[in-house]
Amino acid sequence: MLLKEGTTCWRAEPADRAAVFIDVEDYFAAVKSSISKARRSVHVLAWAFNPKTLLDPQPDCADEEHLAAFLRDVARKRPELDVRLLVWKAALPIAATQQFYPQRAGKDFDGSTVVFKLDGKLPFGASHHQKVVVVDDAVAFCGGCDFGPDRWDTCDHCDENLRRAPTPGAEPCFDARHEVMSLVDGNAAKALGELFRDRWLRATGESLAAPTAPARGDPWPHKLPAQFRQIRVGLSRSSAAWQGLPRIRENETLYLASIAAAKSCIYLENQYFTSPVIAEALAQRLAEPEGPEVILVSTEHSPSYFDRMTMDRTRSLFIRRLRDADKHGRFHIYSPVTSLGRTIIVHAKLAIIDDVLLRIGSSNLNNRSLGFDTECDLSLEPNGANRTASRMAIRAIRTRLIAHWLGCRDDLFDAVLRATGGVGPAIEELRGRGLCRLRPIPPLPLKPLAALIATFHIGDPVGAADFWRPWRRRSGLKAELVSAAEALRAARLSTVRGRLSPKSV
Repeated sequence: MLLKEGTTCWRAEPADRAAVFIDVEDYFAAVKSSISKARRSVHVLAWAFNPKTLLDPQPDCADEEHLAAFLRDVARKRPELDVRLLVWKAALPIAATQQFYPQRAGKDFDGSTVVFKLDGKLPFGASHHQKVVVVDDAVAFCGGCDFGPDRWDTCDHCDENLRRAPTPGAEPCFDARHEVMSLVDGNAAKALGELFRDRWLRATGESLAAPTAPARGDPWPHKLPAQFRQIRVGLSRSSAAWQGLPRIRENETLYLASIAAAKSCIYLENQYFTSPVIAEALAQRLAEPEGPEVILVSTEHSPSYFDRMTMDRTRSLFIRRLRDADKHGRFHIYSPVTSLGRTIIVHAKLAIIDDVLLRIGSSNLNNRSLGFDTECDLSLEPNGANRTASRMAIRAIRTRLIAHWLGCRDDLFDAVLRATGGVGPAIEELRGRGLCRLRPIPPLPLKPLAALIATFHIGDPVGAADFWRPWRRRSGLKAELVSAAEALRAARLSTVRGRLSPKSV
C-alpha cells in the first residue's frame, strides 16, 4: 500500500463512492447540484474566489445566477444551513491580478447568513492553496480548481467557445483551461470536513462542532454515476512550520513513495515542474533498464510574465535532468494545444501511478507546494473486493485524459496502446498519424539572468527560512535532495521486499 497514515498521508479513509471530473463544466454542475441538496452545511476552502463566477455560463445569464447570489439564495431558503467560505488573504500583487478578489468578495454576502472569511494565518510569502468543498460532511470535492470566471471550460477545449468569456457571448474568450477535481463520500468526506474545521479554528479562533448525526438526504450530485465503489482514499497535506505548528510534507513523501513503487508508467499533469527533489527521483527511475515510463503534461508557457521568468525557466533544468537520465527512451513531456494550435492552460495537479494510485489535488510540483504553501491532495487506492474494477477505472481515466488531449476516441488510444506496448509510444504513434495536439516541450536556453533565477529557484522558496535569502536555497535544496534520496532508497527497498513477499504473489 502506498497510503500510510503518518507518512504518505494524514488520513486514509474508505469511501462508498468516488468520481473524477475532467475539466470544469461537469465539476461546476456537480457542485451546484450538491450544494442545492445541502441540509446541514456547505464549507469551502479556496486559494482564489470570485463571487461573479457563473457555474453554468450562458449568453443570457442574469446577475442572480452568479455564484454569490446562488449561495445567498440557498442560505435564505434554508436558514438552518451553515454556509462558510475560508479563502486565502492574497498578497496585494496577486490580488491585483484578480480584480482585488477575494478581498472584495465579502461585500457580496452582506445581509445574508453566509459567513465569508479571509485566512492570512501563515508565514509571510506562503499561501493557503487548498481547494475543497464539503457538503453536509457527507460528500466532498477536492482538487486544483478555484471559483473564478476564467476556470470554466469543456473537455473539447473549443477555440471559440463564447461561454468561456468574462461576459458569456462576448469576445474575446478566456484561454482554454484544463482542471481535474475529485468527489468522495463516506468517512473520506468527513475527514475533509475535519480539515475545514481545523483551518477555520486556526484562522478565526472559532471552534465548529463536528456533526454527530448522519445528514438528512444524500447530497451526491443528481444522476452522477460513481466511477469507484468501496475505495480507499488518502488525504495528504503540505504546510510550513509556523507558530509552533510542525512542517508537513506528506505530499512530497507520497510522490517519492509512488515514484519508487511505479512498475510501468508514471503519468503526471501539473502546472509547474520545477522541484529538484522530484526531478531526481524521476531521473533515478529513468536510469533503470527496466524502469517505468515517465509522461508529463504541462502548459507550453505560463500565462503571467513572472511565472515565465521563474517557473518556466526553472522547468528547463527539470527537463534537462530527465533527458540526461533517459538512457532507455522512456521520458516524454508535452504541452497541449487546441485544434487551432492555441495554448491550453494546464492547471490540473494529477498523478496516475500504473493503475494502483490516482491522485488529484492542489499541490504543484515545485518547492513551495511541497512544504511552504498549505495544500491538500486526495488519492484513490484500489483495495478489497473492488480492487480489479477500481484499477480498470484508473486506466480508463488515464485513457480519457490522453485521448481528450489528442482529440481521438478512447478506444482508438487503447487499441494503439495495446499495439505499441507503452503510453509514450502510443502517443507518438498517434502524433505520427496527424493527431498533434500534444507537442513536446523542449528545454529553453538559459541566458545569464534566467540561469540565475533557475539555479536559485527565485520565486519558489523551500520554506520560510530561505524566503528572503535565496542564496541559502541551494544548500537547503541539497539537504532536501539527500533526505529525498534516502527516502527513495527506503521506498524502493520496501517495494522490492513487497514484490518478493508471499503476500504479494
